Amino acid sequence: MIIESSELPPIGTNAFALIDPDLKECVVIDAPAEAYTWAKRTAEKHGCEIVALILTHGHWDHMLDGHKFAAAGIPTYGHKEDAVMFADPSIMASYAMPGLEFHAVPIDHWIAGGDVIKLLDTEIEIRHVPGHCPGNVLLYLRCEGMAFPGDVIFAGSVGRYDLPGGDVSVLSRSIQTQVYTLPDDTTLYPGHGPMTTVRAEKSGNPFVRG
Repeated sequence: MIIESSELPPIGTNAFALIDPDLKECVVIDAPAEAYTWAKRTAEKHGCEIVALILTHGHWDHMLDGHKFAAAGIPTYGHKEDAVMFADPSIMASYAMPGLEFHAVPIDHWIAGGDVIKLLDTEIEIRHVPGHCPGNVLLYLRCEGMAFPGDVIFAGSVGRYDLPGGDVSVLSRSIQTQVYTLPDDTTLYPGHGPMTTVRAEKSGNPFVRG
């Protein structure tokens, strides 16, 4: 599997493209501004078709371009706890960048903790990791040794918990029970900043110790 990523505006949110060159399929994770154009270009470079968009959570910076994927007929996945934000992202305007246009993102497939979905001929385990926001999910690809935790944890840091729906004790519990229980050599691809590993965060993250 090929992984491509791009840090996109307006606040440096990571978008990821998982590519299976044999199947000629691409799955996109998160949709900040400009993600649709980037993802289309990336998929075309590899001769692939985008078959799904998975949103790790409903915060505005991760879903600004989500409506473009939906308009193109690309199935979207998200957690029901963030349904209000997917349906009416303008409710986040007070803590978003000024001047942004918000568009609802219709969710075709609701995912929940404990689910296993199959895309790219690969099983993706869904782990529910609230605390940053109610519907944050972690996507774990066991056979690839990698996980996409959204904004629950970063390299040497953790996600904000002072926004509506955030809770520091819930965030800590999510990290302890859902992130740190992954194999130590699992590569983490967070929603912001560089990749890291479970081992590195368990041993060195100053906010939640392993």
